[in-house]
Amino acid sequence: MIEAISAAGIGRPWAHQARTAEHALRGESVVVATGTASGKSLSYLAPVLSTLLDGSEEPSGRGATALYLSPTKALAADQRRAVADLTAPLGTAIRAAVYDGDTPVEEREWVRQYANYVLTNPDMLHRGILPGHPRWSSFLRALRYVVIDECHTYRGVFGSHVAQVLRRLRRVCARYGSSPVFLLASATAADPAVAASRLTGLPVVEITEDSSPRGEVVFALWEPPLTELHGEQGAPVRRTATAETADLLTDLAVQGVRTVAFVRSRRGAELIALIAQERLAEVDRSLPDRVAAYRGGYLPEERRALERALHSGELLGLAATTALELGMDVAGLDAVVLAGYPGTRASLWQQAGRAGRSGQGALAILVARDDPLDTYLVHHPDALFRQPVESTVLDPDNPYVLAPHLCAAAAELPLTPADLELFGPATEELVPQLEQRKLLRRRATAWHWTRRERAADLTDIRGEGGSPVQVVEAATGRLLGTVDSSAAHSTVHEGAVHLHQGRSYLVKQLDLDDSVALVEEASPPYSTTARDTTAISILETTTEIPWGDARLCFGSVEVTNQVVSFLRRKLITGEVLGESKLDLPPRTLRTRAVWWTVTEDQLEDARVHPQALGGALHAAEHASIGILPLFATCDRWDIGGVSVPLHPDTLLPTVFVYDGHPGGAGFAERAFHTAARWLTATREAIAACECEAGCPSCIQSPKCGNGNDPLDKRAAIRLLTTLLAGAPEQIAAAG
Repeated sequence: MIEAISAAGIGRPWAHQARTAEHALRGESVVVATGTASGKSLSYLAPVLSTLLDGSEEPSGRGATALYLSPTKALAADQRRAVADLTAPLGTAIRAAVYDGDTPVEEREWVRQYANYVLTNPDMLHRGILPGHPRWSSFLRALRYVVIDECHTYRGVFGSHVAQVLRRLRRVCARYGSSPVFLLASATAADPAVAASRLTGLPVVEITEDSSPRGEVVFALWEPPLTELHGEQGAPVRRTATAETADLLTDLAVQGVRTVAFVRSRRGAELIALIAQERLAEVDRSLPDRVAAYRGGYLPEERRALERALHSGELLGLAATTALELGMDVAGLDAVVLAGYPGTRASLWQQAGRAGRSGQGALAILVARDDPLDTYLVHHPDALFRQPVESTVLDPDNPYVLAPHLCAAAAELPLTPADLELFGPATEELVPQLEQRKLLRRRATAWHWTRRERAADLTDIRGEGGSPVQVVEAATGRLLGTVDSSAAHSTVHEGAVHLHQGRSYLVKQLDLDDSVALVEEASPPYSTTARDTTAISILETTTEIPWGDARLCFGSVEVTNQVVSFLRRKLITGEVLGESKLDLPPRTLRTRAVWWTVTEDQLEDARVHPQALGGALHAAEHASIGILPLFATCDRWDIGGVSVPLHPDTLLPTVFVYDGHPGGAGFAERAFHTAARWLTATREAIAACECEAGCPSCIQSPKCGNGNDPLDKRAAIRLLTTLLAGAPEQIAAAG
């Protein structure tokens, strides 16, 4: 193995690689959390491949096996190429194979019987490998290592599901007599050992000191200019991050600079690629074909072709969603453009680190969106460059997450009282409830899954729920791709513009019963944005702390949400062209929330009069939602909010911020514990914005069902100032 690594041009490992390998070979689970392009892959590949090489000498040829988990198919395919290159001198001793939804059926049996390094994702482990574990018995019996790559991405509901899938894996391995060591790789994150231990349920050692050399990265913070256009309520409109990024991608491609532009949404990736292609055609007709879009939802063959073109240098520019962010070793990139803050500092550095991966200098540009958090960051760069990276937030004990995994575990092997501790403290209380619902049945000393359907199908571990909605071209019946069912109401409603592979389509019909959206090709000069309304009621207050005269609370709530209309906006300027009503059914969500109240005395101190109260609360709510991703590893679309001048459950003016997932995801709880810092940053973000009366950069929200009315910027600043002055010492200290 040492000879193979030397043949790859690596004479000596970095210190952090050597330390990781030492822990792994001693049988200790370890997480390496160092910078992008610091050789994390070799940290775990050296001990894993060495062990597999030893195992290949046994009569079966598979005396040791390893499982590699990545959050995306693209990363697994990339790792498969890296392993093949590294182990080429070793002949057939290392048999690495990808096993995911794209693996042809005829290849799957070979992987189960002969591969000793299987690369897959948590979804396939959950739905395919664990339910069919008897067919994997020889692989699982010899399982020595489980590699979890990009483990910082396992956060929120998705991370909580993956934590339970890993507990199920450990339980099945124990049945076959194996106890694998977990090797985790992460972008720089706060408390990586704590997060890794929560994810795996095991003690984990952390390696955080990065000893690899760094190429210089020039990092630009880019705020698009205000235009002469006016949006809702007469607010000034900035040039969109999409338009600015498309311009930058065009300029860089013309100069031959190999660039990836990272975009938050699938639609944004398509739009940036489309605009860049049009502008490049004006310069040189050979250039448009050298820029493309890359996102989830593409068919497997489309993704693979784009990955090959990027590796070969055939593509000069790519507008990509985070499907490409995670660890793909794209050597030779010169620049990265981020169309909007990606939600966490870990993701920011992960994306910026895609450029300059061969040690050369690189350029990274963060283009701010018209959004409170982006505006705050370009005016407070210390929040990016000086503050520690966020903690990874996940909650494996969420009953909505835990229950289906207990059922899946019982279907894999009868669930015994000895198993309950493995799945966490909430298990003992939950199992009797599953018995009452006739999902589990107790026989002798174990609980069994009693239904005919597959228990693994009870949940979607991505937290999306329901079958994906298929996007079908009405004229031909051709499947263009899929959309998560949870996003269907807001993205493929009738009249929505859907982008795919640089082409625009209009949604003609959304059939929620059959999970199909019918579209036809069109070229409208606008994009669409859905609008919704929300009502909220308190089910239980878990924690309550006095805050001056008022209170800060955390607990369970029920949220009723309904998409009611959509806006049409000009493609380049974002100017609103019109609004159309929609008739879609409401959705109900039981989740967790943080909320704060204010009293009449506080309103008087803040000089917030009754006619300004609704606007002040509403503005504070919008801005606080926009800023929360700075303190919890979430996206503003993972959370929601409601503000009410007189809420029936509190009988006071109240602002709620809630997790947008059943049972909660840990974001609202994190907001509760960092309330002083969170709301201080909220006030600063509103005050720092150069607009006069409020705009999308501070207090307007793109998904407000009330058309961003009423909003009162000045009153919101005074209200938050008064509220923060009364923050109790324990809240300030926790913040």
